[in-house]
Amino acid sequence: MRTLLFIGYLVLTIWAFGSIVLHGSRPTKSLSWLLTIIAIPFGGPILYYLFGVNRRKFRFFRLRQTERRRLYDETYKSLSTTEDDIHIHENKYKKLSKLNKKNTFFPSYNGNSVTILNDGEETFDAIFEAIKKAKYFVHLQYYIFEEGELSERFYELFKTKIKEGVEVRLIYDSVGSFSFRGKTIKRFKDIGVEAYPIMPLRFGSLLFTLNYRNHRKIIIIDGSLGFTGGVNVSDKYIKKSSPLGIWNDLHVRLEGPVVNSLHRVFIKDYHFASSKEMLINEKYLPNLEPIGESTVQIVASGPDSRQPAVMQQYISMINSATKSIYIANPYFIPGTTVLQAIKIAALSGIQVSLLIPNKSDSLMAKYSMFSRFEELLAIGVNIYLREDFSHSKVILIDNEVASVGSGNFDYRSFEHNFEANAVIYDKEITEAICKEFTEYCEINKSLDYKTFKNRPLYKRFIEGIAKFFSPLL
Repeated sequence: MRTLLFIGYLVLTIWAFGSIVLHGSRPTKSLSWLLTIIAIPFGGPILYYLFGVNRRKFRFFRLRQTERRRLYDETYKSLSTTEDDIHIHENKYKKLSKLNKKNTFFPSYNGNSVTILNDGEETFDAIFEAIKKAKYFVHLQYYIFEEGELSERFYELFKTKIKEGVEVRLIYDSVGSFSFRGKTIKRFKDIGVEAYPIMPLRFGSLLFTLNYRNHRKIIIIDGSLGFTGGVNVSDKYIKKSSPLGIWNDLHVRLEGPVVNSLHRVFIKDYHFASSKEMLINEKYLPNLEPIGESTVQIVASGPDSRQPAVMQQYISMINSATKSIYIANPYFIPGTTVLQAIKIAALSGIQVSLLIPNKSDSLMAKYSMFSRFEELLAIGVNIYLREDFSHSKVILIDNEVASVGSGNFDYRSFEHNFEANAVIYDKEITEAICKEFTEYCEINKSLDYKTFKNRPLYKRFIEGIAKFFSPLL
């Protein structure tokens, strides 16, 4: 028996080593997987098989998933506006806007109204109020849609609106919304909600979908009003239901031409989740007149993207800064490229400030984040630790342009997840978010380089171990 187990272990390990060498996308990530395989006998190769194999290189996955999605994008490109990005008045952001358009086919649009929603209560009050006024349809997409007080409020609202003739479509990530199944989802379907899981965990496709999750949070109402950001449908945002307390997050309410771009992200995902017709007609994509003063652009990316659009968006924003860079993120685990961009900015005299939660829902992510702080503090980066758990994903440049969305500063958001950000080219909106950012910095702990450098050896050791696994997070 021992001999068979040893042979099995040897075969698994040799296969995993060979696969990493042949198909590894980056040396740092490959080394992390090699360490995992060595450190965890049997478990390491199995984890690699589930989460590490680059299935996008395999013809099966490419034909069934990636290429179909890319074909949709190419089709959409021919349907999109022919306008160039003439809306960006500040020359230094034209490159950013053109990069985003090249990667996603979505141009920047003038004439939008943007409302910043600062926490869960404010966000859901605005969402429920908007749904009450819906006349034609309500489209929702969430990474986490879980049972609780909030989902019950959605249920009651949907029941009322469907009786009024309003169409309700809901797509949700099958891993993030794992509890939203069985009798729970049946209740929603029984009242007329068209609900579908995104990349469901099914036998035969599990290995090709498990590691690629849809992390977007989108609501579209009547094609003219949209919401996006970092808030999920979870009671964590409205009451203390976990040791982290009430989660804090940032969301945006959008009206104007840019809602069309955000809706197209939903339409694409709905088509692939449901296999139903594409909702590309005037009812769902109406001609939207200017309604405000803000210029906004949607950046969507995922495993089907030809380029890592969110990562490139963040790097471009960092490189465009001349005065300040403010970043708020719960999973600040940047790769070498993003880290170097931040270092170059700080060493060039640009004020770089990070607002990171001191608490985390992942100890591995927390220690991996902390492993980078010493080198950043040494070159003058300001790091502030929030005492509450902030789930916001925000980057602010020179008090002039802001990005609010679902994209984290980690490998998962850059490479494995489907994400959506709203880039807001509006000084007034950005200054309002910056004001909130600096107020949090003033009331929370600022890390001191000398003190942090002298932290206990055991903490440095744990951080070092976590750093090895950061490319896998």
